[in-house]
Amino acid sequence: MRTTRTIPAAVVNGAGYGGVELLRLLARHPVFDLVEVTARSDAGKPVASVFPHLPDLALTFTERVERAEVVFLALPDDAAVEIAPELVASGRRVLDLSAAFRLRDPALYPRWYGYQHPAAPLLSRAVYGLPELARDALRDDAVLVACPGCYPTAAILALAPALRSGLIAPDLIVDAKSGLSGAGRTLKLNTHYSEANEDTAAYGLQGHRHQPEIAQQLRHLQVDGDTAPLRLTFTPHLVPMTRGILATCYAPLRTGVTPRDVAAAYAAAYADEPFVRVASAPPHTKWTLGSNLCFVYPAIDEDAERLIVVSALDNLVKGAAGQAVQCANLLYGLPETLGLPLEGVYP
Repeated sequence: MRTTRTIPAAVVNGAGYGGVELLRLLARHPVFDLVEVTARSDAGKPVASVFPHLPDLALTFTERVERAEVVFLALPDDAAVEIAPELVASGRRVLDLSAAFRLRDPALYPRWYGYQHPAAPLLSRAVYGLPELARDALRDDAVLVACPGCYPTAAILALAPALRSGLIAPDLIVDAKSGLSGAGRTLKLNTHYSEANEDTAAYGLQGHRHQPEIAQQLRHLQVDGDTAPLRLTFTPHLVPMTRGILATCYAPLRTGVTPRDVAAAYAAAYADEPFVRVASAPPHTKWTLGSNLCFVYPAIDEDAERLIVVSALDNLVKGAAGQAVQCANLLYGLPETLGLPLEGVYP
């Protein structure tokens, strides 16, 4: 679907970190016209009075979506799963930043999210919105997009070229670090300044909810004929920075795979991708600050015969709001990069 008209858009829960980042990106988007922003706790307040860094956004927080054609949900998954079916049924297109529709198997939700999925029929209709791997599906009149999480985006983009090219065995380790904004705006004990400052800790070692999401998508990338079961160990860490994801991924190389094979696979996979850069050195999270870029750096540990891939992105942009706008651009046949920052902020 291509369009040259202005498209009325809404952000649901524009008061959380992901929602506020959506406001920043959509405020100056040339096609999506931000007409509504909801936030129950701030309903009736001008957006600019709550977030002074958005002084030109002349909107007031409301409680409901009434006029928008496309809706960006920046809610927790248990809230998104309640509102998304109503929005889809009303004819709106929905881009959901939560995990409510990312998993295809409804039986996984009680284990990983603690609830029976109340809208299971929609799971098969939702497009997993990682544009680099789902561009055609997004262009095919999708109505519900499950935007990937920040950890899964970093891990999948790091490992996809190697899996698709058959360079590695599907025995994978993802060791990832996140800035504190990835935990959301609601205060928790471990995100207090005095708790998080000068501290780094692993969490979710008995099973993190992003594990099945990463595994689900990576299984789709295994080469035809590879019947080996995919095994994934995913270990997240919280580090004392505001933004950023750094994922270091490990996998055993297939016999005979050379550094040239790896370099060629990654160069070919991302040669035409506007938001993925194959780096010439291990990337820093600082490189991505404020941008929709993901940097990927593949290397080989020759002694261990193991592939190591490091990826970095801004968890609130390519890992959340920016990715949702990228998907929305594709839904409406717009240039994929429209309204999205290609440059990071330095220092």
